[in-house]
Amino acid sequence: MKEIVIKGQKREATGKKASKLMRKEGLVPCNLYGEEKDEKGLPKALAFAASFTELRKVVYTPHVYVVNINIDGVEHKAIIKELQFHPTTEALLHADFYEVNEQKDITVGIPVKLNGLAQGVRDGGKLNLSIRKIDVTAPYKNIPEILEIDVTNLGLGKAIKVGELSFDGITLATPAQVVVCSVKETRASKAAAAAAE
Repeated sequence: MKEIVIKGQKREATGKKASKLMRKEGLVPCNLYGEEKDEKGLPKALAFAASFTELRKVVYTPHVYVVNINIDGVEHKAIIKELQFHPTTEALLHADFYEVNEQKDITVGIPVKLNGLAQGVRDGGKLNLSIRKIDVTAPYKNIPEILEIDVTNLGLGKAIKVGELSFDGITLATPAQVVVCSVKETRASKAAAAAAE
């Protein structure tokens, strides 16, 4: 997985008013959840703020990054857990990060890339990508940047499901019955089939 560095600073003041002031200064309120648990057994959050310009490199991209967050000089390795956007302006309002280490498995959505020219497309069909990402579970060091799927032998009217795929060192967490891609029949392919008959 690609890695990226962002700088943050601990925030003492939390709540709506403090968050509003922070956003005016070009900062985004963030939380980092790690191994530490509170008295209720829930993950304890480290509240920090990072500049929007730094965060946009991680947020507005198709890539999945391991984020090295430097909070007041202390390094934390994390992945994005959740993002909150403004409903109308699409501005980033809040980011939650989840701390990772080399031993702990994480589940993250990885982009799919289809390779090859499907047989069904050669026969006049149309290749259709149903999902852009597949959830995978593994220690972060094992997780690839993209999942490459060979579609060369995919025939007309056929589909590839998650359950038919396997990749070294990772477990697929997306349900097995989910369709990744398929070749749909078109008028041209139906006409060609009728002519062949």
